[in-house]
Amino acid sequence: MPTTRERLLDLHAELSGCRACPRVVGTPVHPSAQPARILLVGQAPGPREASLGKPFAWTAGRTLFGWFASVLGADEQTVRRHMYLSAVTRCFPGKAPGGGDRRPDPDEVARCRRWLRAEMELMRPRLVVPVGTLAIAEVMGHRGGLAEVVGTSHRLVFEGHRADVIPLPHPSGASTWHRMEPGKTLLARALALLAAHPEVKRAFGPRRKA
Repeated sequence: MPTTRERLLDLHAELSGCRACPRVVGTPVHPSAQPARILLVGQAPGPREASLGKPFAWTAGRTLFGWFASVLGADEQTVRRHMYLSAVTRCFPGKAPGGGDRRPDPDEVARCRRWLRAEMELMRPRLVVPVGTLAIAEVMGHRGGLAEVVGTSHRLVFEGHRADVIPLPHPSGASTWHRMEPGKTLLARALALLAAHPEVKRAFGPRRKA
């Protein structure tokens, strides 16, 4: 019987060949085929991730990994080894007419859902971390403000599997939410919940100096 890693490699090979969405730019992005019990769900790759070959590889990634370093004492490589970095959509959506990155449209989200569903089935994570409003909406069904959910922890069923969910804001440089109140305080609360989660403690061990 194939291992989870082998099945992830097969899934990634299929994903890499996907060209289902005509408006996106570049090719699909996925992490390494390293199974993990912690699944992070972002929105979509940025313009550089496809060429760099991994999600959260640019500015937003530096911010995200800085958050994790502050509470876990773990560097980027360690985080990538113990968290599977998924996303709602897997290709760069392109630029919005008014500037900035375009938000994936509902059809693109629906077409890409199969990949997230397959990852949940393969790994059955114990902790899911949706990052940003689109991922929070997809994982939790919450379409309100960030202040209503960031800094909270939930136990729910996502794609047929029960898991804990700790939402985070998006680390985009275009967003000021996590740099202003109440976002700063709520982000700190969310990261503390993340660091205290049993699966995070199991994966990362005692906090080390970053």
